[in-house]
Amino acid sequence: MSDQKSKTAETEKVFLLGNEALVRGALEAGVNYASAYPGTPSSEIIERLSRVAKERHLHVEWSSNEKVACEGAAAAAVAGLNSLSAMKNAGLAVALDFLTHASLTGLGDQGGSLVVVVCDDPDAHSSGDETDSRWQARFAYAPMLEPTSVNEAREMIRYCFDLSCEYGCYVFLRSYTRLSHGSSIVELGPLPEATVGQAHPDCNAAVNPYLGKAHHQLALDRLDKIKEVFEASKFNQHFGPEDAELLVIASGNGLSCGQEALDMLGLQNEVGVLKLATLWPFPVELVRKHAKTAKKILILEEVDPVVEVLVKDALNGTDAAQVEVLGKESGHVPMGGEITPDRALEALSKITGKTCQGPSEAYQAKLKEVTEDILISRGLTWCPGCPHRGSFWALDKAIKAEGGEVFVTGDIGCYTLDVFPEGKCQMNMLHAMGSSIGLSAGLGQMHKFGWDKPVISICGDSTFFHAVLPGLVSAIYNQSNLIHVVLDNDATAMTGFQAHAGVGYNAVGDDAPRIDVVKLCEALGVPVTVADPFDLRGTTKALRELMAQKEGVRILVLRRTCELVRMKAQKTKPHKVVVNQDKCKGEECGTCYSKFRCPALLKDTETGKASIREDACPGCGVCASVCPFKAIEIQEVAK
Repeated sequence: MSDQKSKTAETEKVFLLGNEALVRGALEAGVNYASAYPGTPSSEIIERLSRVAKERHLHVEWSSNEKVACEGAAAAAVAGLNSLSAMKNAGLAVALDFLTHASLTGLGDQGGSLVVVVCDDPDAHSSGDETDSRWQARFAYAPMLEPTSVNEAREMIRYCFDLSCEYGCYVFLRSYTRLSHGSSIVELGPLPEATVGQAHPDCNAAVNPYLGKAHHQLALDRLDKIKEVFEASKFNQHFGPEDAELLVIASGNGLSCGQEALDMLGLQNEVGVLKLATLWPFPVELVRKHAKTAKKILILEEVDPVVEVLVKDALNGTDAAQVEVLGKESGHVPMGGEITPDRALEALSKITGKTCQGPSEAYQAKLKEVTEDILISRGLTWCPGCPHRGSFWALDKAIKAEGGEVFVTGDIGCYTLDVFPEGKCQMNMLHAMGSSIGLSAGLGQMHKFGWDKPVISICGDSTFFHAVLPGLVSAIYNQSNLIHVVLDNDATAMTGFQAHAGVGYNAVGDDAPRIDVVKLCEALGVPVTVADPFDLRGTTKALRELMAQKEGVRILVLRRTCELVRMKAQKTKPHKVVVNQDKCKGEECGTCYSKFRCPALLKDTETGKASIREDACPGCGVCASVCPFKAIEIQEVAK
């Protein structure tokens, strides 16, 4: 989304990413404050808002984690401002401690609003799980809506701000990968005048969760009122015949997939479709109304059978109790994952007995032939010149030198690629943000139970600020025996190089205090070693020395700027790297292309010798230090 489009005051149509449509809607609603921690597929929301923050007089920030982001946004709402917090599904788990209390207390009476955008990731395209955030809305007593299209996303988030303001509570908007990263034509609405919002918190207020029973009842009463609104919401729509024997109830991506499948089967005029966009509180009466004439109901949704369970509950004990509700629990739609036109088609075919002619065998054979020639299969690996490749090479060497009995815990970031075949596969456990230090702290106590091998935990610099600090403090306090490695590459690289507390600038590009990982760890009273991961021997030596110390918490900071960040800043390669074909032993060795595995290193299929792709090689020269025959040579580049 261009900056100009985000500022447009006249109604027009533009082509936008789903996250950009959410941004546009927030701007049209008069958002003042926006905060988040980056996480795919949500990251573009804050990125796009940051581009217009100064012109629109917004406060936009990358917070240390999602809980902090929600707390800041809620504070702005309590002060009477319109605020937004965005996160991926995994981030909601971090924020829930605060959000479950905030839904009980509400946002005060100063007229502010808070919309919490949660971007789920069905099929876990870029996540460790595909957690369905709709469950969280229910147990947090918070309203949730879900758009079915990019265009609707803009309109719906505007409505969410109004709803939040009217009822004094935060509102969830659930997005998902196919919406956040899909693109479509969006009809823009007018923007309000860009003015500085006026904060006016009530210094006599007492917003807190105590008297929990009373607050619980207030939250339930609020949901009852919102439920009546949702029963008549314009975002819920019925398509097709009113008296159809088969009714499809669809939410989110399920609507477009279901309608496409019905068109393919020629059933668009025979099957009713109920689009549900107000997910919680659930519009029970609306569902009952449209289920009266149906004999069967098919539910199309992502990821879990949330709507399916709620529909069954809504019909239980009514005249429609005998209606057969089909979906994930019946096996008509696979449990988990995305809903696709093919999955919707298969489910409808099972129910109706109708089929449609798919692509011919000849077409599919030709497609396979063509794509095999143009689509190259490659595994998940680090970029050429990535410092993490050097870090894990050194870790591998150090562990082998110690006999291999070392337990390694990992964290969330680009370095998680170690667990794939193209990595060194050194991580024994990998879970959530900050888990590296928590797991290693526990293992660091196993010497009391007869096991005293080295324990190493690994995190990145952004993750360190997000969730590692509490675990590190606990490990130091409880005297765990461990080595904690911080891969400090000056970037939140995995999600798109967003700013964090250690890079010296903020979300809008202004200078900001740079919190140094080394100084922070030293202030905690633990020994800190700093090494360069491009110095493979030095890093290996540092790891072995730390392993030899055995007791207490020891910190190793491996400091080297992400190569993509460096290339963007410097534009030139530091070296030219070439392979001396006379020295290269080819398949007799293969260390560079089969073990070090930088994507810029190639194997000549005829000679078996190594070569370097100049267009991919960043010129870091680290591969020269892994070649046992000195066949990879570094040449200086003219300045």
